[in-house]
Amino acid sequence: MIPRTAAVPAWRLYLRCVLAACVGLTSALALAGEACAQPASFGQVVERPIPGDPVMIDSGQIAGKLLPTGVKAYFGVPFAAAPVQQLRWREPQPVPSWRGVLQADRFAPECIQALRAHNINNYFGEEATSEDCLYLNIWAPTKAAGKPLAVLVWFHGGGFSNGSASMPLYWGDRLAAKGVIVVTVAYRLGPFGFLAHPELTLESPDRTSGNYGLMDQIAALKWVKRNIGAFGGDPDQVTIAGQSAGAMSVSLLMASPLAKGLFQRAIGQSGGVFEPFQLAPGWLLANAEKEGLAYAASLGARSLAELRALPAATLLTGKAAMITHPVMEPHLLPAAPYDVFAAGRQNDVPVLIGSNEEEARSLADLAPVTAASFRSELEKHWGSLPAPIVAAYPYSTDDQARKARVDLERDLRFGWDMWAWARLQSGVGKSPVYAYHFTQNPPFPARSVRAGWGASHYAELWYMFDHLGQEPWAWTASDHALAGAMSGYWVNFVKSGNPNGPGLPPWPAYTSAGEETLYLGSPIEVGPTANLRTLRVFDAVYARVRGTPGDRAN
Repeated sequence: MIPRTAAVPAWRLYLRCVLAACVGLTSALALAGEACAQPASFGQVVERPIPGDPVMIDSGQIAGKLLPTGVKAYFGVPFAAAPVQQLRWREPQPVPSWRGVLQADRFAPECIQALRAHNINNYFGEEATSEDCLYLNIWAPTKAAGKPLAVLVWFHGGGFSNGSASMPLYWGDRLAAKGVIVVTVAYRLGPFGFLAHPELTLESPDRTSGNYGLMDQIAALKWVKRNIGAFGGDPDQVTIAGQSAGAMSVSLLMASPLAKGLFQRAIGQSGGVFEPFQLAPGWLLANAEKEGLAYAASLGARSLAELRALPAATLLTGKAAMITHPVMEPHLLPAAPYDVFAAGRQNDVPVLIGSNEEEARSLADLAPVTAASFRSELEKHWGSLPAPIVAAYPYSTDDQARKARVDLERDLRFGWDMWAWARLQSGVGKSPVYAYHFTQNPPFPARSVRAGWGASHYAELWYMFDHLGQEPWAWTASDHALAGAMSGYWVNFVKSGNPNGPGLPPWPAYTSAGEETLYLGSPIEVGPTANLRTLRVFDAVYARVRGTPGDRAN
């Protein structure tokens, strides 16, 4: 139970946003029955060595494979030692060196995680899981560019509790063919990645615990800094990027002093961490340690030694579902991101950020929502929301009630964070911001679970990665044009910090005065911030909350 502050109800909004970011009730349950096999031909490797292999990295030699497109691929490359046994819940350690040549020709297991049957990230097909999972994947052009290439490092979504660095939608072959290197990174999840516990804090040289998943991301960036040159990459031209929890990670890394200098640009898609922590006191270290103690007790573990002795599968039982969020602690996240950005102390780099018009349609269970049940259904899922927020989404009919619910959750989960991020960076940062709003409706098949989802959460990924070919849907010429434009914008930004380029509609920088946003749909056009009226309601409420004392229990 999250405690309440004296001044404001702990609505549990923020924590619920994290837990629900990629695992919506309707979509998760439905997608469990809609899992489809990995495409039979997409991304198969050609069984011949890459010219120039093996490549020497700091732990040994590796060899990759060629994809049919001619893009080089290196799969399952270790960037840290296996976080098992006594390395469980410790900062990632260096990879032991090996002799001979490591054949990096197959994906490593994804990080062990719960809710396997309901994992929204696995609807392309199930993947093996393991506690030994700190690996990354690399896609690189085969043709020499004459100079080192810019690098995109991608952090997957999944609410910090599930997800994969290897799912086909994230494959970087299409972007690599446009002249950048793409790296996808696995990181520890759930209780393996985010357990805070008093004994862990005591044994840590930094007197902290909880953010092992974020430490993995930083370790991967350090690996890229040391090794990407061997693949033709420029270690000083790195863009961190992610969607949902991956985008939240990007916002946290921008706020972390430990990530300084490890990246030069940032992309955040539908996810950020800017709400007041008065609404989620469980994110504060002292309270997260209490959650950790309750979790350990639920497993019958009376000490850290007993926790480390438990099988990995056991650690996903008990109260594991409550250990799925990062922690505000003095080492990696010493201050709330909102405060860091407001003071101009963030890692100040060019930013490309945005969200989708109908985010919640793939996440919310709308079946029981009617005009009569709207408030009770809302309270069931989100607790008692402030009256001004609920009043900002009027309705009188059942259809209007369902639309109001979708719009409210869109702004609550994603819209406000992206708006706050853009305003904070443009207001105090020296680097430019490029804001987008995705409005395209993919041709989700009729009579499928996705029918009617529209521009929902994660719908932009098919376009941004230029992967329309992964699905046999009725893609139109406008879909293909948008995929070409979006992948072009993203690649241009990775290369230069500016998404603009020949043949693309101009994308103006976002400023606090103009708030110009690029609407990614058919057509692509510039407009004001989307849904500004309702976003301002959230902003006013959060401003009042931010002025109250937080729960900082010792």
